[in-house]
Amino acid sequence: MKKNNVSETITGYIFIGPLAIGLLVLTLIPIIISILLSFTSWSLVQGLHGIQFVGLKNFVLLFHDPVFLKSLSNNFIFILVVPVTMISAILLAVIINKNVYWKDLFKVIYFMPYISSIVAVAIVCQVLFHPEYGPINETLKAIGIANPPKWLADPQFSLLTIMGITVWTGIGYNLIIYLAGLQSIPKDLYEAADIDGANSVVKFFKITLPLLSPTTFFLLVTGIIGSFKVFDIIVVLTGGGPSDSSSMMVFYLYQQAFINLKTGYASAVSVVLLICVLIITLIQFFAQKKWVNY
Repeated sequence: MKKNNVSETITGYIFIGPLAIGLLVLTLIPIIISILLSFTSWSLVQGLHGIQFVGLKNFVLLFHDPVFLKSLSNNFIFILVVPVTMISAILLAVIINKNVYWKDLFKVIYFMPYISSIVAVAIVCQVLFHPEYGPINETLKAIGIANPPKWLADPQFSLLTIMGITVWTGIGYNLIIYLAGLQSIPKDLYEAADIDGANSVVKFFKITLPLLSPTTFFLLVTGIIGSFKVFDIIVVLTGGGPSDSSSMMVFYLYQQAFINLKTGYASAVSVVLLICVLIITLIQFFAQKKWVNY
């Protein structure tokens, strides 16, 4: 028995070994190095001999940097994409889960934007939201709106436009996850509710939502973490502009690290980003005990 236990243990370590090594090399070690570099003034092109310890100077400069503060606030505003996407997805999932025609076709249609290349989606949206000749503004002019918004070229609308595009591309993934959750709910509960005379609204709030709470929790956590990592759509659509109105923390980190070559300063941005994600995730994990039904 002991030999069998040892062999099973070794086999288990062999299977988890590649994942553990990948996690260590690609995640844990870079996090530790970033934390250490955040206390230095260093550029990657200087080599290791150029590292200078500056203590908390990078963090002090960071919270006096108006562009960083704008990027930070934009990230917290961008979180609103998550509940909007989830609400839209759950309503669509409930409708599609009913006995509707071409159910699979609707799933494909809504899922297509999610699996499409974000660069291709962004280029199409650049054409659609063109301030002068885009189809959207041409349509608005045709119905009597003389001065439609400039969308991506307007500091007041650029972030909102990107948020709208992100909601559209993210609905498909949330929809598929919610549909899987809906199909796991026992039909007996709805039949019992029908016998008691419950209408569709009551069944949705008393049966569907509570039993989908683990699914909602999963999508909420992953969605908020994903909202802090948004980068590619910003690069393609606006480049953080106009006037840094659509800049995000990851985009600002990229600018400092690979354009301005301030590796130590960029590492300080990454540490702040890590802390924000950790705090929000911990809050969600503690709060889920009160509203998630397993």
